[in-house]
Amino acid sequence: MTTGLVIIWSKNRKVSFIDKNFMADTLVISVIIPVRNEAKNILSLLQDLEKQTLAKEKFEVIVADDDSTDDTVTIVRNFQQTTKLNLVINQLPPKTNNTSPKKRAIDSSIKLAKGNLITTTDGDCRVGEYWLETIANFQAQTGAYLVSSAVTFNSAAFNNIAFERKAARFAQAPLSKPYSIIRSIIHSIINNTQIIEFSSLVGSGACAMLVQKPNMCNGANLTYLKSVFHEVKGFTGNEDLASGDDEFLMHKIAAKYPDKVRFLKSQDAIVETEAHTSWRSFYNQRKRWASKWRHYNNWQTTALAVFVFLANLLVPLTFVSWFADFISTETFLMSLFLKFSAEFIFLSLMVSFLRKKNLIWLIPFVQLVYPLYVVFFGLVAQKQGEYVWKGRKLK
Repeated sequence: MTTGLVIIWSKNRKVSFIDKNFMADTLVISVIIPVRNEAKNILSLLQDLEKQTLAKEKFEVIVADDDSTDDTVTIVRNFQQTTKLNLVINQLPPKTNNTSPKKRAIDSSIKLAKGNLITTTDGDCRVGEYWLETIANFQAQTGAYLVSSAVTFNSAAFNNIAFERKAARFAQAPLSKPYSIIRSIIHSIINNTQIIEFSSLVGSGACAMLVQKPNMCNGANLTYLKSVFHEVKGFTGNEDLASGDDEFLMHKIAAKYPDKVRFLKSQDAIVETEAHTSWRSFYNQRKRWASKWRHYNNWQTTALAVFVFLANLLVPLTFVSWFADFISTETFLMSLFLKFSAEFIFLSLMVSFLRKKNLIWLIPFVQLVYPLYVVFFGLVAQKQGEYVWKGRKLK
């Protein structure tokens, strides 16, 4: 299976539509940003949007605030007073028993949107200056109804400023306090491990779209026609699920227009977000993602989720079989080589595309941990329970 992903990804060239000789008749874009308590992040994203190469009359920005308890709204309002962006604040009224706040934020913002295209991202994301122009030109040239683009995490380099400052303080500190340096190293490894782990999801989802068999996407970098959103009745049918504002909508559109769901393989369209800094937040997000497969209406997507689970379960079972002498050492090593070599090539291609080539050395570690992670969350997700999102418990 992984070998097939390598072939599909390699056959499809990277695209770039930042060509001054190509003047696409692009549609107006409404960028929707659902937020809750993003005071420390939202200004950076708004500043990124202010730097977009796409003409400002070709897009608007709608910040949908879902009852933030910090200074998020104040920051957005202050920015609104000085920016040349067409910036709208959609202040959502408080609502109890709201099982899917993000869908509510997007749905209400689409009702306000003046654009023909809807592009969604998150309040903790960062985007490059060519982001919207690349998406707009890609949609104009391909006629896509839904465009999915890549999402990755910010790198935590060992030589970053924070690390260097801690190292400088440590050099003058007593030798009895080495924990700050160790903690920085551990944080970097965990952060960068998440980048590689997430790149496998980005890559497999992209390859599925490239062969017109879409199975996953990410709402932090998703674009679709507003008219098609209404045509497939938006989020109707999935309103009570905490997650799925992206994938369930994609499945609806793909069921009707399979050749109109496209992946934009361009580094100019990559969105970066923050990796999880705590095990609890990581656990809650991955559990929420893993639980979605039970609600898929497409049997092929469900079958793929089950196949991925079984394929990863096979790895620890292979180790157990070898320790129990059920298989020979030669068979054991050959099985691991066939699996890990193809995976290594694919992950190397993906992290290079995501501009994280310096992390290739970490791939073997992720390959050893990833099967256990998939099996764990695959089992945990079978139990219906609560999820925590932005400080609230959701089902």
